[in-house]
Amino acid sequence: MGKLTGKTALITGASRGIGEGIAKAFAKHGAKLILLDISNDVDRLTEELKAEGASCVAVRADVRDLKAVEAAVAEGKRQMGDIDILVNNAGVCRLGNFLDMSEEDRDFHIDINIKGVWNVTQTVLPEMVERKDGRIVIMSSVTGDMVADPGETAYALSKAALVGFTKSLAVEFAGSGIRVNAICPGYVRTPMAESIAQQSNPTDPESVLTEMAKAIPMGRLAAPIEVGELAAFLASDESSYLTGTQTVIDGGSTLPESVSVGV
Repeated sequence: MGKLTGKTALITGASRGIGEGIAKAFAKHGAKLILLDISNDVDRLTEELKAEGASCVAVRADVRDLKAVEAAVAEGKRQMGDIDILVNNAGVCRLGNFLDMSEEDRDFHIDINIKGVWNVTQTVLPEMVERKDGRIVIMSSVTGDMVADPGETAYALSKAALVGFTKSLAVEFAGSGIRVNAICPGYVRTPMAESIAQQSNPTDPESVLTEMAKAIPMGRLAAPIEVGELAAFLASDESSYLTGTQTVIDGGSTLPESVSVGV
């Protein structure tokens, strides 16, 4: 029996990257899965996991659209039952100089990374409160709350906001048996990281990823499944006394004080 056996988990942004890693980790640990994504790619992952024996359903919604989210959650519950675990993973990142950034690009981050999390949480949380039991995992980042690079203002703004959201929800609903924790990844080898590399150096994006790895004490980017295993821990009874935390998983990338000082 896995540590998530008997639990139903809704994972947003589940079709690839960290979301895919979370889905695979949760399936390994026995959870029933509702995989929510705007992309039809989520069907591929769903069929892959089902072929491996997982209980899994794909639902589609744009997390910016509250009505679409409500419909998708209702369909997922119809097929998989009440939701015990919510993983708010859907997120976006576009690099851009602050003074040149359009309102559209600014709002793109706010609407998906902040309002999307708000929409899904507000849809799922009432049933958890009614049952007096639930686990919510929110994908923040080391970017924004801890570190930042040029061109990341909108992304950093949105991810830092999720730390405050996590802590506030954790306090407000602790008495209702709900635990809320954030994960703050560093660089993970995902389509998002590859997109950042492409935006940074269109002629040689792989060199950007190589330089990212050089700046990490462990010498590599994380694999999505490693973040998935952390999410599974936070969603399980193994973390029963944790709420309101922000757990960093970055291979030590936020540890160095300088890249040019020391022996």
